[in-house]
Amino acid sequence: MAEINAMEDDEVNELLGLRPKFDIPAAARRAVEKVGILSQAEGGFPAGSLRNQPGALVAATLQASNGPVASRWGHILLRRVLASRLDAPRGLDPVAFAALRAQALNAIGEDAVARSLVQDIDGSQYNRALADAAFAAYLGTGDILGMCPVARLQGDLREDGEWELLKSICSAYLGEARSADRRLQRAFGTGVAEEIDVRLAQRYAGAAGEASRAVNIEWDGVDALSPWRYSLARAVGEDIPESLTADLDADYAISDVLIPATPLLRRVEVADTAGERGVLSSSAMVDLYSQLWASDLYDAADKGTAAQLREAYVANSAAQRLEAMRSLWGDEGDYGRLVLTAYAAARLPVTETMADDAATLIASMLSAGLDRNAMRWSSVVPEGSQGWALLALAQPDIQGAVDGGAVDEFLDNDGSADMRRSAFLVAGLAGLGRLEADDLEDFTDRLGRNLSRRSAWSDKISRAGELGNSTLVAMLAGLGMQGSGWDRMTPRHLYFIVRALNAAGLSAEARMIAAEAVARG
Repeated sequence: MAEINAMEDDEVNELLGLRPKFDIPAAARRAVEKVGILSQAEGGFPAGSLRNQPGALVAATLQASNGPVASRWGHILLRRVLASRLDAPRGLDPVAFAALRAQALNAIGEDAVARSLVQDIDGSQYNRALADAAFAAYLGTGDILGMCPVARLQGDLREDGEWELLKSICSAYLGEARSADRRLQRAFGTGVAEEIDVRLAQRYAGAAGEASRAVNIEWDGVDALSPWRYSLARAVGEDIPESLTADLDADYAISDVLIPATPLLRRVEVADTAGERGVLSSSAMVDLYSQLWASDLYDAADKGTAAQLREAYVANSAAQRLEAMRSLWGDEGDYGRLVLTAYAAARLPVTETMADDAATLIASMLSAGLDRNAMRWSSVVPEGSQGWALLALAQPDIQGAVDGGAVDEFLDNDGSADMRRSAFLVAGLAGLGRLEADDLEDFTDRLGRNLSRRSAWSDKISRAGELGNSTLVAMLAGLGMQGSGWDRMTPRHLYFIVRALNAAGLSAEARMIAAEAVARG
């Protein structure tokens, strides 16, 4: 009896066979079929579209999709296919398939979508890979307790320090606060995790109730952040030293947008990064700035950008609204700001006096998919200009090929490095079937580009496009656009991606990606 009294609650439950083996009654358990959050009726991809595809191909594609996507529209497309309700491909375990999709979503900064995806699988079905992906998603959204059902049900899935600390936190919030406190105290002596990790866990667990105590967080000696440290610090309202945040990569900025406990001003500061990536829509960005403008917690200096955005929408004259947009855009070509002003740009009247800004206004509108609004400006952009090139790619109802002379003029005036914009324009038009064969040959010779050079990837995405398998095309397109910026993208990849998307019935996505390439290339 003395030994039992010395045990923790979960150890007693394990000894007496009281540990739960499932968290959902048998009648309510879900099959691991059509896992996802978007049905085809809601804009997702067909559920059975991968059912007869080789599991090894799909798995390899998802495993290689382990970083950001250069294109905002490519990111949006990849997110949509990964979030769709899909059956697993042939020879691939459904839980493993879900884990690969969640990992890919985490890799592109879509932790919130990954969290929703993993919640579509019962905790008793989790394996190690899915647990890892789910844990990363919950940390990325600041939802620490979201992992508790799995941690309690399958506590032996992982054996690392963060997992042990998580189980103690979960115990605290299940009413076992004193037991959790003792386990966290022991963690200092056992070395299961570093001191900063344990103290953050203590602070978080302490909010659960009776065993709460004052916990001082000391960052001295901490030389690096981790998702665990960042997420818990945000959740408990602990300031992180600037020495640790000075050189953070964009993934942490994305987390700041997704974690509700992040101060509003910080969320607004990093919204441009999230918008440029495709994590935030233009409307979501405007909502964030609107919250800042309406808040009484910040002074006028903090609201400067929000005030400019308001002027871009409600200033008395179109000229004043355009001037506000110019101020927001700045001189550095921040694409996130173009996303922010997309709907404001769509509200401007078409006039010759704004022709000099037409290309930027068009790029802004296209960043949010407002192609019909952008096409209104076709009357004021001269052939061969940047604005003309964007509309030549984005136009939804074009008949036949574009004028080769206009393309030739664009090449003559292109000042981009290595004529990358021209190469992207030619690749996009060719992929959409909007260039005559002779013109394509002339332009590729002039640019010194070989768009048709084949590879294993190009053969697979081309074949998927020919067969009309939009799901596989979207996954392979996401793989082909891996990279932190457009400098990592090649015109040849763009050509095969646009051509396959167009062939598979994803012409809207093909047009937007092609136009974005010219705008950002």
